[in-house]
Amino acid sequence: MSRPAPSLIVAPPGAEAIAVPAGFVVRRFAGTLSHARTLSRPIRVAHLTDLHVGRVTPARVFAETVNLTNALEPDLVVITGDFVCHSQAYLDLLTATIQGFDAPVLTVLGNHDYWCGAPEVAQALRRGGAEVLDNAHTTLTIHGEKLQIVGVDDEYTGHARVERAVKGLTKDVATLGLSHIGEVADALWPHGVPLVLSGHTHAGQVTVAKLHELAIGRVVGHRYVHGLYGERRVEAGQDGAVYVGAGIGAAVLPLRVGPRARREIAIFELGAAPGHFAEPMAEQLPHRGRPPTARKQDARIKEVARRRARRLRRLKAAGPDAPPKA
Repeated sequence: MSRPAPSLIVAPPGAEAIAVPAGFVVRRFAGTLSHARTLSRPIRVAHLTDLHVGRVTPARVFAETVNLTNALEPDLVVITGDFVCHSQAYLDLLTATIQGFDAPVLTVLGNHDYWCGAPEVAQALRRGGAEVLDNAHTTLTIHGEKLQIVGVDDEYTGHARVERAVKGLTKDVATLGLSHIGEVADALWPHGVPLVLSGHTHAGQVTVAKLHELAIGRVVGHRYVHGLYGERRVEAGQDGAVYVGAGIGAAVLPLRVGPRARREIAIFELGAAPGHFAEPMAEQLPHRGRPPTARKQDARIKEVARRRARRLRRLKAAGPDAPPKA
């Protein structure tokens, strides 16, 4: 059975049509009012999340992701965690994928990265040329404009340290936040981070009849499931906005059903004010949400230690020259 033909998009308006592989979607948004006031020239950011490099997602998907991202000509690529699936067996593919991007790549880690070995995943990312922000921030100069990027480490496994990440931020400089878990945005907004990009949910992977909102919102308890939430038209230091990406790969089943569940690249034109051009979706109200109990959070933290101990036992039994298991 042949694959569906690619679709065509135009981004930005007036540019040549770009072929979008079947199963992918590109969504384009303006930045916040704060970005429009602090940037004299737009900065184009491509947001990806949840690559999940591994056997669940075909290798061709990562080549298609890189090619499509490069065709969109972003100034910066940001990827918000879960680079691997269930093992370290595909770290070379992860490194090669990161090396393929034409623009600088900034990243934060996710829960799967910690389950599989955060130091090894971070090393693979750095070998590919990416910068890993672990509760830290950095400043880039793009088109002569300064942009602060704040990266918060994985909240799910208990590694987020917001106060450390924002320490020393410069006021009146355009700022963008990265976090694998979208709910971290609530803690970043008061520190002058008006827009946070995140992932983790895969948009539920099945978005028919709002099943994603039922499963990820009501059952799991996330306030932010997929798309834009909050308000982009507020002053820095007040409430802001968060975008939860649908992701690229999958960790269990490669099933993606419904238009909002397609593999997604989100383009943010920082410096363009909200309303400057038509967007595929508006800001949504958050779900009620249900934060994890202290007992559940403790169990998540212990799970990372348990998996690391198991990896070390296997490595010791197999010998130092044994390849990682898939």
